[in-house]
Amino acid sequence: MVDFELYKKHFREKALNIGFSEEIIIKCLNYSENLVSKKLPIIYNSYHLAGLVGYQHSYLSRAINSTEFFYRKFKIQKKNGNFREISEPLPSLKEIQYFILEEILYKQKVSRYCKSYTPKRKFREYLKYHTNEKQILTLDIEDFFPSIKFNNIFNYFLALGYAKDVSYYLSNLCTYVTKGKKGQRVNISNRYLPQGAPTSPYLSNLILSEFDDSVAKFCIQNQLKYTRYADDMTFSGGNINKEDLITFIIVELNKIGLRLNIEKTNFMKQNVPQIISGVIVNKKVQLPKAERNKIRNSMYYISKFGLEDHLKRTNEERNYYVFHLIGKIQYGLSLNPEDLELKRYKEILIEEKKKYYS
Repeated sequence: MVDFELYKKHFREKALNIGFSEEIIIKCLNYSENLVSKKLPIIYNSYHLAGLVGYQHSYLSRAINSTEFFYRKFKIQKKNGNFREISEPLPSLKEIQYFILEEILYKQKVSRYCKSYTPKRKFREYLKYHTNEKQILTLDIEDFFPSIKFNNIFNYFLALGYAKDVSYYLSNLCTYVTKGKKGQRVNISNRYLPQGAPTSPYLSNLILSEFDDSVAKFCIQNQLKYTRYADDMTFSGGNINKEDLITFIIVELNKIGLRLNIEKTNFMKQNVPQIISGVIVNKKVQLPKAERNKIRNSMYYISKFGLEDHLKRTNEERNYYVFHLIGKIQYGLSLNPEDLELKRYKEILIEEKKKYYS
């Protein structure tokens, strides 16, 4: 924490020696005092930013003007078989992004109704909040990260109190844009949050803070519960008016340039498995029946014939199979730590692992 009175004294002395006018000194101190009051680092311009992150100003400019050369792109397969594109920043740019994340973004609070990408907020608690409810509605935001554009982020940094030059650089360093055709200038408004940058998850939460609070207020007025986990929104209660709620969400999302993925709308009553983010929440938080049965089936044969024999019978060639199975069981236990069946399976596997790898 900056001792602002001491900072003012030193700043004024140096500024007078350089030849700054009293008007400029007052302007700079008012600017810096606003940032200090929010526990933010004082950054006067993009050159000052370059010095704070430890890179030449020309490097920051290259990272902005030739963004595609500062990211490694690859795809990972999702559960539904489709692929998600990941844009991972190079180590140098990632280091700069971590500075922005830790020194600026983490100093800002997200909405209490946002449960994703936030230190000390547990996935299980978000799910537990919606157990034992008569009705559950889940909605999905379409193309989440790519839909959060430069202007949203630029305006956010401006609202924190940073100068336009600083906000411009911070916003560009946190966003990605695909390369345009040769000789064609890329429209800065097309820049978006890249999935793979450390700043993207928390920035998305901050951009949606007002949205989350607005939706929560609407839900409280209608005796409903609301939480958001990344692009997944969950609503629960005794009587959900789907049409009114969805209409309200579409309007609120449109205010920040986002869209609802109508195809992923899921309404569940108590007489069916109520699934949120792939987890059952009807009476208690636990793995879906199909996932439990897979684990149960594998453990039956491992218990009966032993791990080594089970691997031969199933032609399982993955060297990490046992670790994979323990991981699934541990995930189930993270959802329901009191699950005696999964606890027993974990103990059996640990013993079988010792025999197999000894």
